[in-house]
Amino acid sequence: NPLVVAGDLLGGQVALTYEIENYPGFPEGLTGQELVELMKTQAERFGARIKMFSSVTEVDFSNGSPFTVKTDDDQEYLADALIVTVGATPRSLNVPGEKELTGRGVSYCATCDGAFFRNKNVVVVGGGDSALEEAIFLTRFASRVDVVHRREELRAGATLQQRAFANEKIHFIWNNVVEQITGDHAVKLVRLRNVKTGDVTDYPVDGVFIFIGHDPNSDMFAGKLERDPFGYLVTDREMHTNIDGVFAAGEVQDRIYRQVATSVGQGTAAAMSAERWLAARE
Repeated sequence: NPLVVAGDLLGGQVALTYEIENYPGFPEGLTGQELVELMKTQAERFGARIKMFSSVTEVDFSNGSPFTVKTDDDQEYLADALIVTVGATPRSLNVPGEKELTGRGVSYCATCDGAFFRNKNVVVVGGGDSALEEAIFLTRFASRVDVVHRREELRAGATLQQRAFANEKIHFIWNNVVEQITGDHAVKLVRLRNVKTGDVTDYPVDGVFIFIGHDPNSDMFAGKLERDPFGYLVTDREMHTNIDGVFAAGEVQDRIYRQVATSVGQGTAAAMSAERWLAARE
């Protein structure tokens, strides 16, 4: 009797993706929303109940299985086994226009959305490994990639820096931060402020890619499920957490790959492990 407590957006970050071109079985690609709907239909066909517009607020692990799961609509459920797939949230700039234009030129995933900016100018925000990796990837499509960094030095590794500096398409805007993103129906420009001089510049762009880190949505499990120093849930090869009968998959426990295909694989492994764990208890 599987229940999926899906929150406000079924599919999470996948549903916000322009188009997914690297998911097996769809050579022409498909939108994130299309993939989510297909998965929803398939899950329901096999008996899953999907509870929308409701989020888990607390899980009581104190007495072992069955676990008490509480949601924000004042409901309680007993779960013989639990699979945690709450994902991770890209850190946002929290500037005007960012939220409104997400999916319309503002992105947190170059692998997902880079192909839509072929022969266009984009800005990458960040100075770490992820920012440079994604900037280098974006040069496959974009005609120009400007990396906006609030400091004069990058935090990325030396090898990545060498590759980025050697790439003719990548340019750097030092000592600047994004203060605003504007556009009617799509990104048109970003407002940059120099942190040293205070000078403000409106910079025309077609896309803004933000890579200032991810935060796993694991805070509700702090002190209950084991987490690594970055906050990601720790699992074994069978996706089991430190609590018997509790499994985790996807970006809440994966800080390396963060792809739809890898999350699906991890979710499959977690579901199979949960099924075997339940069968062994009968």
